[in-house]
Amino acid sequence: MSTGTEETTPAGSGPDTGTGTGTGTGTACPVTGAGSAAAGAGGVAAEAHGAAAGCPVAFPLRRPGRPFPPPEYADYRDGGEPVRSELPSGPVWLITRHADVRAVLTAPPISADPSRPGFPKAARTGGAPSADEVPGWFVSMDPPEHDRFRRTLIPEFTVRKVRALRPEIQQIVDERIDAVLAKDGAADLIEDFALPVPSLVIAGMLGVPKADRDFFEAKTRVLVTLSSTDDERDAATAALLRYLGRLIRIKERRPGTDLISRLAAAGTLSRQELSGVAMLLLIAGHETTANNIGLGVVQLPTNPQWIGDDRIVEELLRYYSVADLVAFRVALEDVEIGGRTIRAGEGLVPLLAAANHDGDAFDGAGAFDPDRSARSHVAFGYGVHQCLGQNLVRLEMEIAYRTLFERIPTLRLAVPAEDLLVKYDGVLFVSRRV
Repeated sequence: MSTGTEETTPAGSGPDTGTGTGTGTGTACPVTGAGSAAAGAGGVAAEAHGAAAGCPVAFPLRRPGRPFPPPEYADYRDGGEPVRSELPSGPVWLITRHADVRAVLTAPPISADPSRPGFPKAARTGGAPSADEVPGWFVSMDPPEHDRFRRTLIPEFTVRKVRALRPEIQQIVDERIDAVLAKDGAADLIEDFALPVPSLVIAGMLGVPKADRDFFEAKTRVLVTLSSTDDERDAATAALLRYLGRLIRIKERRPGTDLISRLAAAGTLSRQELSGVAMLLLIAGHETTANNIGLGVVQLPTNPQWIGDDRIVEELLRYYSVADLVAFRVALEDVEIGGRTIRAGEGLVPLLAAANHDGDAFDGAGAFDPDRSARSHVAFGYGVHQCLGQNLVRLEMEIAYRTLFERIPTLRLAVPAEDLLVKYDGVLFVSRRV
């Protein structure tokens, strides 16, 4: 359950932004702006040459008309070491090899705290909040502060605890499929199925009324969209925290069986911290799960031999890696990654999709093949910050795919997959034809 972004084009670092013509070392670096040769058909080759020469490269983007992961990922990975790039916040190192991404996500001298100097931002404004800005936003904390929150929450997301939710998840999935069928062929499988299923599941876990789903989905979209302004993000954050603060006070007076009630009764978190934790779980609990469900609904009709095979869940997580850009880091001291010394204060961007398509970790990594062993993927991150809700995501995906194709075995895409409208974080707006 990692938060994604609606558009991964960083402001000021898109395809029309050059990286300059030199690094100060005397090495000629290719220009990567729209007016350069690197911006055309030879762009990937020029970028690969730049990377090999030690030049900064344009940040690799998911854009309409281009495959994902971007072809540059493979070129940078083949270089065998981190690659220098630029974001609006300053220079960063792109980490693309599976082993190197794992190393970054487990190295003690590397921080997840966005308040640290040099921490990368994908846009000129915004970015992940710090714990000072949103108390309880524990994914932006380092140990030992991070550990206190994780210890409190881990018992709520164990395999046993999540399996106990199967009947409720099954009921939600069945009800949403009923709604799809009631539209007699005019349904949109994203709006009518992939998005509401995880939204209703996490809302039920937290004790958020179903009637408020439109509110928190709208605020979440603002927070995960790079084009949102600071004012828009601040307003959405404030609205969510006010709402959750009121809900917590209600749960304190009239506790239920939900997660917020249990955490409030435990007393291990302050009310402010609990509001931040609830906001994080609410956002992370539906956005990327909806992406994964939607992408699977597109993939499986074109690979019907895998329908009903539970192994599709792990392979879809690896193959699409929808939370590619959520694990930004900064070095607190000099550290060696992939044979390159990363200096204290330098930002790192572990590209999870690049790692999950590393041929050294997965044979034939570019192919969709549920027959492979994909459990070593890093779609949920790795190390102490590995996604707390991964067991829940897997269960939701398994129930959603199995039930959908059992009840609608003739499910087909209404248009060719390449004609579907795609949000840049990989959410596919799909209509169905039965």
